[in-house]
Amino acid sequence: MTLRVLLADDQALLRGAFRMLLDSADDITVVGEAADGREAVGLTRELRPDVVIMDIRMPELDGLAATSEICADPELRTSRILILTTYETDEYVAQALRAGAGGFIGKGIGAEELLDAVRTIADGDTLLSPAATRSLVARFLATQDHAPRHHPERLAVLTPREREMVALVATGLSNQEIAERMFLSPFTVRAHVQRAMTKLDARDRAQLVVIAYQSGLVHAAAPDPRPDRPA
Repeated sequence: MTLRVLLADDQALLRGAFRMLLDSADDITVVGEAADGREAVGLTRELRPDVVIMDIRMPELDGLAATSEICADPELRTSRILILTTYETDEYVAQALRAGAGGFIGKGIGAEELLDAVRTIADGDTLLSPAATRSLVARFLATQDHAPRHHPERLAVLTPREREMVALVATGLSNQEIAERMFLSPFTVRAHVQRAMTKLDARDRAQLVVIAYQSGLVHAAAPDPRPDRPA
C-alpha cells in the first residue's frame, strides 16, 4: 500500500526537498503541499492523507493549532500528524502530544530516518523514544497546569490485561520490550494495545500514554534535577 503524505511548511525550498525525498520511496507519495496551518487543515479535509508532516511555526495558523483542529475532527482520525520542526523544545513536544500528534522529530533527521518516521506514524505508533516518552509526559503532567485528572473510571472498559499493557506502554516500553517482559509474542501485545486504544478512543500510542497519566493508572515522577547527561 502506498502511503499518502501531505507536507505543511511555510518554506517552499524545504517542501521541495522533502517531496523529492519522500517521492523517491516506492511506498510513499506526496499528495499535496500547504504553506500555512490553515491551508494544511483544508487540504487534510480535501485529500485525507495518511500522514501530515507538520511544521510548527507557520503563518495564518501555527502547526500545533492546525494539529489540534485536525485531530479534533472525527472524520480525519485516519490522518496521522508528524511534527517536523527546527524547534525541539520540551514544551513544544508536550503541546504536540496534547494536540494529538503521533510523533515529533527535528529537521536535522536523516533521509532514511524520515522515511521510517512516516511509516511508523502511519502504522499508528508514536515516534518518540521510550526515554522521551517517560521524561516529557512525566515532566509536564507533573506541573499544576497539566496535572493528572484522576478519572480511573475511564479505564473501566479495559480488561485487566489491557490495563497492564497500557501501564507498560506509559513507561515507554516498546511492543517488543513488553513482549519480552510478559513472555508474549509481539503480535499478541500489539493486539492488546490496539484494542485498548480503540476502547479509550486514543488516536495513537502517544495519546494512550497521556490517558494513562491523566487517569492515574501511572503517576508522573518529579523531574530529575541533575544536568542532562549524554544518552
